[in-house]
Amino acid sequence: MSCSSTEDLPEQYKELFTQDGVLLKACIGRPISDLNSIGMLCIVQNPDSTKCIEWRPNDLITIDSDTQDQEWAVVNTIGRRQRTLSGNMTSDYAAARARIVKIPLDELKTFKVARNSQQMQFSTKPGIWQNTFYFQHGNAEVFVSQLKNHLKTAKTRHDRNTYVVVEPNTESQVLNRSFAELDIFTENTTDVVWGLVSNFKQRPYETTMEAFSKLTDIVYYGNEGLNGQRDVSDEVADLLTKSMSALEDSTSVTKTEGYEVISVKPTLPPRPCIPRGTPLSTEKWEGLQDTDGRILEVEGVKQLIFRGGVAHSIRHSVWKYLLDYYPWNATHADIRKIQKKKTEEYFSMKLQWRSITEKQESRFSEYRERKSLVEKDVNRTDRTHPFFAGDNNPNLMVLQDILMTYAMYNFDLGYVQGMSDILAPLLLLLGNEVDSFWCFAGFMEKILSNFDIDQAGMKQQLLNLQQLLTFAVPDLAKHLATKDSENMYFCFRWLLVWFKREFSFSDIMRLWEVLWTGLPCANFHLLICVAILDAEKDVLISGDYGFTEILKHVNDLSMCLDIDKILSTAEGIYHQLISAPHLSDQIRIILGIPTASNKNPEDPSDTDIPEQENGKPESREMEEVTLEYNGLQISVVTKTVWALLA
Repeated sequence: MSCSSTEDLPEQYKELFTQDGVLLKACIGRPISDLNSIGMLCIVQNPDSTKCIEWRPNDLITIDSDTQDQEWAVVNTIGRRQRTLSGNMTSDYAAARARIVKIPLDELKTFKVARNSQQMQFSTKPGIWQNTFYFQHGNAEVFVSQLKNHLKTAKTRHDRNTYVVVEPNTESQVLNRSFAELDIFTENTTDVVWGLVSNFKQRPYETTMEAFSKLTDIVYYGNEGLNGQRDVSDEVADLLTKSMSALEDSTSVTKTEGYEVISVKPTLPPRPCIPRGTPLSTEKWEGLQDTDGRILEVEGVKQLIFRGGVAHSIRHSVWKYLLDYYPWNATHADIRKIQKKKTEEYFSMKLQWRSITEKQESRFSEYRERKSLVEKDVNRTDRTHPFFAGDNNPNLMVLQDILMTYAMYNFDLGYVQGMSDILAPLLLLLGNEVDSFWCFAGFMEKILSNFDIDQAGMKQQLLNLQQLLTFAVPDLAKHLATKDSENMYFCFRWLLVWFKREFSFSDIMRLWEVLWTGLPCANFHLLICVAILDAEKDVLISGDYGFTEILKHVNDLSMCLDIDKILSTAEGIYHQLISAPHLSDQIRIILGIPTASNKNPEDPSDTDIPEQENGKPESREMEEVTLEYNGLQISVVTKTVWALLA
């Protein structure tokens, strides 16, 4: 293992997975000044087909910092583009490249996840953890799930969060033993086995069927059929020909260590149709409070809101709880104290920026830039709505004051385009400047990662959305992949401002209050995206839309969406997914449910390592697969090739 390299990245290298927002916490041999640097953790395939884990500091990434117009439709990102440098800049860039951490997968022995899926450690030597990384957004499990696509791993018996890389050294023995026990071939068993394996790479389906035809010969004609005395019968050949198209539709091919493995594509269970409920009424809301004003049965209240939203007449009260302005257990007296305290805090922060003189402002470039951007965005926020329409509209001044005060409240973040869209419906509903500010601050806490300067939060959400769509609507995901749209960038606006520009004010209020409940999962907004795309699937596929057409079609959906239908469909998709027996760990993590390995520790892909007295892993028993053809059954003892036909 090497902790750094001064060599440039090969031009032919291929990134298999990238995780942004990862801090380097520890690396043996690394200068202490390099620690706590933020960067990206990647799984990379080199030109020689070897694979490795790489951590690269953000110094290696060039981001197009040109100001984007607020009418954004898609994220504007620049890949790992190298700038033309000279002089000291060249040496600085070389120094940054020297900070790359590389961990070859063929040297990796052990890795583990800790601290609520936010920390990951790697070891290439027994008993020594050479590298430690911290995932800012708590998604180390996603990286683990991707890593397991390239390594055979098993969990240790003493620690369920520690994984050992299992050497694939028994596969050939299992194959040879399987064919020897079948006694199918008169040729050398090893040659036949590896001949089949070699053919799988170029002709996976045909090779499988050729092997199956040999089994058919045994069933009908005994060993004489193996000596070349007869060909496969016309009946069998016809059956195999007719089965090819069905096999294509019902199987998938995945590559692993030079092989192409065919597996049966499982189907999703039926999607339930779940009707919407009625809004939380004034009577129900008041009935859920005790005599002092405390909200009883908080989870029950959230369930009612998720099922049907909130009556407009009580939104100004309920939203303050949903957005953490008021605690659910606050009494009427507590609320009066909170309002007084929050009012004082707000105007204190507002005074900070309002008291900046012109001379101070002339020497405060960051303040000037933020102020200019806020003014620019406010002047074009929802100007067609009566509440914000017209010249010298006082509501626009309040909107601007709240956004400038938030820049003081969260100075590290400041102001980012899109925040004015988030604030506008809150100000429209609440009217009060102080209440609007604190509800806006609460909303921002829920979506803060949307506005990361490195866009790590948005990139992760787009990746999660792509994985959900692939699982829930695979035919659409396949079409998007053929049109260079699998990155889901056309959904960027939806996610950044939580569909604010796709719905009317009345509809976006209904959607937001449902999402604020956090039910049935924290990523329900991603299922909203899936529901919209599922409704447009036939149009996108039948029209053979490319990237530009997809982007235009998605933007044209604005103000043309049925909120009730979308919410119902999204909830149905959620229950459809969690009911799927083949739900992957990646999807489980996104939906916030236990992973399959935790739910079923006997899963062969993610289980404890049984140990013998010598401390070495014990060989697992071979599986028995039963093949059926025209009423006849053959039991095949194997673990690899013949499992394709099960």
